[in-house]
Amino acid sequence: MTLKEYLLRIHLCSGIGLVSENKIFEFIKINHQIPSDYDLMLLLNLNFQKTRNLYQLIYSDKITRLIEQNLCQFDYITILDETYPEKLREIYQPPLVLFYKGDLNLLNYPILGVVGARKHSQYANEVLNQLLPTVIQKPIVTISGLAHGVDSLCHRITIGNHGKTIGVIGTGLDICYPHENQQLQQEMMKNHLVISEFKATSSPRAFHFPLRNRIIAGLCDSILVVEARKKSGSLITANLALQENRNVLVVPGKINSELSVGCNLLFKDGAKPIFDSQDILEEFRMT
Repeated sequence: MTLKEYLLRIHLCSGIGLVSENKIFEFIKINHQIPSDYDLMLLLNLNFQKTRNLYQLIYSDKITRLIEQNLCQFDYITILDETYPEKLREIYQPPLVLFYKGDLNLLNYPILGVVGARKHSQYANEVLNQLLPTVIQKPIVTISGLAHGVDSLCHRITIGNHGKTIGVIGTGLDICYPHENQQLQQEMMKNHLVISEFKATSSPRAFHFPLRNRIIAGLCDSILVVEARKKSGSLITANLALQENRNVLVVPGKINSELSVGCNLLFKDGAKPIFDSQDILEEFRMT
């Protein structure tokens, strides 16, 4: 068994979380070999019976069937592959496995993340239609979360202006959430790129979306925030981007608007105000 297949197998095992996956990966990186059952017991601090159960599950027919179920529909890369994005490799607890459908080469382009309110105002629509067309001509690829609101606006405006866009989702690639974006997701899988670290049939769960957000923050070179409430996923993504030394760009909003509170808080952390497309292009040194 290759190390790549082993990573896929442990990723598909229920009961192995992100922290444990990364512990196993660190062992592989240092020792260049698959851990034995004894190694797993020490790495994950398990008793003998739990170690034996896990070891048997990793090599079981159940996991083999899960692999077949996923790979008959989608491709995948692991952190061991040369095609795995270097920017993502360097973040805290990077995903060891990414399933994808579409053009993986889009990850090699300069990438602008775009996040914002799910229930946005007309202002967000106007701003993105003003900013994005010039940016994506360079070419710069956009990335967002294929959710309601600003995410969908980002993808649709990019596509409508003949650019390329990447969607990172918090479900399996065979599930569309929200359902209204089904046609958009299919279009992006065909002509752009959609990625997820979650296996097929994985439904949307609350803890999936912060995990998705760290991938968006990790893959982008700069991230643009357009309308964000004080407590929002957009603000979480922006703060993750700050932690990973990404450029955080913010569209100013009204100081008395709930949709601008998160954006205005980011200015206090040193985010750059964006007034036109050139302000974004400066961050990519494309003026």
